[in-house]
Amino acid sequence: MRPLDIEGAWVDRPRVFSDRRGHFHEWFKADVFREVTGHPLRLEQANCSRSSRGTLRGVHYAAVPPGQAKYVTCVSGAVLDVVVDLRTGSPTFGSWEAVRLDDREHRAVYLSEGLGHAFMALEEDSVVVYLCSEGYAPQREFGIHPLDPELAIRWPDGLTPQLSDKDAAAPTLAEAERRGLLPGHEECLAHRRRLRSGVRGDACVSS
Repeated sequence: MRPLDIEGAWVDRPRVFSDRRGHFHEWFKADVFREVTGHPLRLEQANCSRSSRGTLRGVHYAAVPPGQAKYVTCVSGAVLDVVVDLRTGSPTFGSWEAVRLDDREHRAVYLSEGLGHAFMALEEDSVVVYLCSEGYAPQREFGIHPLDPELAIRWPDGLTPQLSDKDAAAPTLAEAERRGLLPGHEECLAHRRRLRSGVRGDACVSS
């Protein structure tokens, strides 16, 4: 796992073993994850989505604490996966970073609590699976419009974004900040320090 430019996010590129029968790879390793992040992955929910080409999901995030960290990979097709720093006070607040996830290189992205997540399907029937540190709780789930000009995420050319009604109605980053809906950087760092000290350390994926 190597860190992305946005602190609190990593990308993993596993070794893929292939032969005439197919291929095999390890898409999550608890010991490596724990060594890199300083804490085990708390697992409360696992999600799977299938998307048509051009589908754009996000930018989604959850209130911190407890937030919702995600470990994401694409098991079929391809997506452009995007991490957005929504933490007010962060040196990289408002910046984003994109990683192609597909069924060929089998990369995975981990984004810690307080970071926003979005992806666009680049191929038909693209399937994304992700492990979540917390279960879905509507009262603390929020979103930022993925086409917000201030964020200026460079989505692929030649694709018409297909958004859900909820994502299309999401506020811009500036609107969310004015309404006090964004997580604070220091609060997110404090939450991760608690994780490293073993607080909320139950229900974790371990080796």
